[in-house]
Amino acid sequence: METGNKSAISEFLLLGLTDDPALQPLVFSLFLSIYLVTVLGNLLIVLAVSSDSHLHTPMYFFLCNLSFVDVCISSTTIPQMLVSIQTQDQSISYAGCLAQVCFVLVFAGVENFLLASMAYDRFVAICHPLRYTVIMNPRLCVLLVLFSFFISTVDALLHSLMLLRLSFCTRQEIPHFFCELDRVTELACSDTLVNHVLVYVTAGIFAGVPFAGIIFSYVHIVSSVLRTASSGGKQKAFSTCGSHLSVVSLFYGTVFGVYISSSMTDSQRSTAVASVMYSVVPQMLNPFIYSLRNRDMKGALRRLLGRTASLL
Repeated sequence: METGNKSAISEFLLLGLTDDPALQPLVFSLFLSIYLVTVLGNLLIVLAVSSDSHLHTPMYFFLCNLSFVDVCISSTTIPQMLVSIQTQDQSISYAGCLAQVCFVLVFAGVENFLLASMAYDRFVAICHPLRYTVIMNPRLCVLLVLFSFFISTVDALLHSLMLLRLSFCTRQEIPHFFCELDRVTELACSDTLVNHVLVYVTAGIFAGVPFAGIIFSYVHIVSSVLRTASSGGKQKAFSTCGSHLSVVSLFYGTVFGVYISSSMTDSQRSTAVASVMYSVVPQMLNPFIYSLRNRDMKGALRRLLGRTASLL
């Protein structure tokens, strides 16, 4: 194959998390269970919010969209891995790999912006309670969600188009269970400087700005709550933010943890295993965090399950 020929490669090989055949059935069972729990848990959240009029508020509107995005992220990565293990075929087409890169970036970006929108919602509810219904009106909520999808799609398409300009030669093996942007870029045999610069610039803008917005919101929330004279008011205010803070900590904590671990080890396979913590685990745990820590959500889920049981 000639170096620099963009048509020289038609597929990549996803090496997965382990090359030990004895561990493949365990990995398959584990990820199948994780995927089923993720889909079932998040779909229950979506159905509960949609069917219960008590939950037709901005906070649960954003939560419903977050659960939908969690299902999409998991469905973009895990099924491909399960098929590869079951069929013993690690190949993924060039177009399929780029599509996977694009969709992962879209849904990860949307989740990032949704978490920021939810933080802003809590900020308005606690710091400006009298103006809450005016500020967080349905039109603004829909616009925030649409903006999240739009800006994340633009970012993902930008990275995908930059991948298209790269030349891939004989190195086809991706030491990961899905096509991650950095791993695919590393396989290119042409200059990737522009791609790496673009990654850092867009990460600073599309990830840094929402994260800064979350920090800004909670600094003001904590400041406002601490000025509250009533201890009961403080407890109520913090309880409304507890679930969101847990999800934010899980999402950003695992991302930063993987980044730190990847900088401390040269093993790409170890980094792939660590990346499970941000690409799979948060999406599975989010429904449990919101359902176990939220009285309204638990009530809605009980009513939903009760209606479902009465129909069977």
